Amino acid sequence: MPSEVALDDREFVTRAQAGDLEAYELLVARHTASAYRTAVLLGAGTEAEDVIQEAFVKGYRKLSHYRGDSSFRSWLLAIVANETRNLHRSRERRTGLVLRAAQVAPGSEAGEDGAIGAVLAEERRSTLVRALRQLPERDREVIVCRYFLDLSEDETVAMLGWARGTVKSRTSRALAKLRGLLDVEELSRG
Repeated sequence: MPSEVALDDREFVTRAQAGDLEAYELLVARHTASAYRTAVLLGAGTEAEDVIQEAFVKGYRKLSHYRGDSSFRSWLLAIVANETRNLHRSRERRTGLVLRAAQVAPGSEAGEDGAIGAVLAEERRSTLVRALRQLPERDREVIVCRYFLDLSEDETVAMLGWARGTVKSRTSRALAKLRGLLDVEELSRG
C-alpha cells in the first residue's frame, strides 16, 4: 500500500477512468473534507452531505469527460458548487441562503484569557458570516473559493467556470463590499 500513498490525483484518475473503483474511492477519501467545506460555505447547510454524495456520484459518471486541464480537486469542487446551486434552485429561494462556517469546537483552555479569546473569535466569525450572507451569490462564491477554500486563481477559474479577468475583478469588488459590510457592522455595534 505505500506505493499507492505516493500516487498523485492524476494517477488515481487514470486508474479510475480505466474502471478501478478503488482508485476513485481513494480520490473521494482524499477530497471529502474540501468538498464538504465547499458545500457548507456555498450554502448547503445541513444538506451538505447529500450534496457531496451526489457530486461524487456525478463525478464518477462524468470521469471520462475529465481532461486534466485543471486539477482534479478544482474539477470536483466545480461539481460540488453546481450541486449546491441545484439545491438552491430546488428550494426556490435565492435570498437568505444558509451559510455556515465549520463549527468552532470549544477549546479546553483553562483560564479566563482563553475563554475571552474564544468568545471574541466566535463573535468575529459570526460577524463575518453575517456579512458574507449579505453579499450577492457570485461575490460570495469567489470569496469562499479564494479565502475559505484557499483555492489558487487557476483553481477558482476552473471551479467557477469564469474567465481569469472576471475572477480577479470580482474578487477585488467582493472584498471591497465585504470590508464595507464589516465596517457597517462594527459601527452599528458601537
